[in-house]
Amino acid sequence: MPITVLTFFNNKGGVGKTSLVYHLAWMLSDLGYRVLACDLDPQANLTAAFLDENRLENLWDESDSTVQTGTTIFECVKPLTEVGDLLGPYLQQVSSSLLSPGDLKLIPGDLTLAEFEDTLSSEWPNSMNSSNLHRPFRILTAFSSIMQQGAAEMNASIILVDVGPNLGAINRSALIASDFVVVPLGADLFSLRGLQNLGPTLKRWRQDWKRRKDNWDNPDFALPKGSMKPIGYIMQQHGVHLGRPVKAYDKWVNRMPKEYARNLLDEKTGPYPSTPENDPQNALATVKHYRSLVPMAQEARKPIFHLKPADGAIGAHATAAQNASLDFKILAEKIIKRIEIPKGV
Repeated sequence: MPITVLTFFNNKGGVGKTSLVYHLAWMLSDLGYRVLACDLDPQANLTAAFLDENRLENLWDESDSTVQTGTTIFECVKPLTEVGDLLGPYLQQVSSSLLSPGDLKLIPGDLTLAEFEDTLSSEWPNSMNSSNLHRPFRILTAFSSIMQQGAAEMNASIILVDVGPNLGAINRSALIASDFVVVPLGADLFSLRGLQNLGPTLKRWRQDWKRRKDNWDNPDFALPKGSMKPIGYIMQQHGVHLGRPVKAYDKWVNRMPKEYARNLLDEKTGPYPSTPENDPQNALATVKHYRSLVPMAQEARKPIFHLKPADGAIGAHATAAQNASLDFKILAEKIIKRIEIPKGV
């Protein structure tokens, strides 16, 4: 049975998407789940969060066409750009039993993944032809195949995916592989516009993928359902900067429940909740900034809620780290319940 894939997606950048994936992956592992994180953003920010520069440099230098596994997501799909087939992923161990009761592994990203965009784009129309469907579908479902193979290898409970902030072919294939979608949001016009773009796009991708699946009566391999079901949004908490008034924050944040319901859930008639606080059905959380804890956690190469006095988390910082642990635990448990992740082992 395929492992559940949850993707964090918005075509507006700067909404804390990568940080959410990183911290939720750690929290789910802390709760005893086996988590596979996959970096499908060509910027590879999630990979940089998990792996230090030395490890990352060695990883990107290890590409070798003679091996049977891909060290990065691009190395896995690279043979498809020529005449070969997929390589299975070489999973990077992130956590251990000493750090977390669960397990956490990573399929690393790669800046050269951007080169795969053209291949995905050209094969999209080919998947509607009447013959030779194996190659187009093999390419379009490459991300799904790689993630599911990696998840089966580690007996994962869930796959968490980070993608870039765009509506291109790479993200379309990432969403085809996804069962559920969480939408991170900032309190600004750009996030609002992102919601208005995202809803119709997901609906179109869902419909287009169904037509393609229906076009191949007897597929040679398992095809993902492409459900990409939205399960909620996460707001970034307001941070005062450059004298930006709270009133401006409220103006945008209080429009999100309506726009999410209209565009992601296709609920065209109200009434709509007036604020995210009044929208428990769709608002998963409001995430704090944690300000000075962020660089401290980045330097220590660990999530905020794992910071210790030895890392500099003392006094108010220690309290904030404890609060972050509670916040992410509540969020993780809400997601677990909403998508019914099986209990960790």
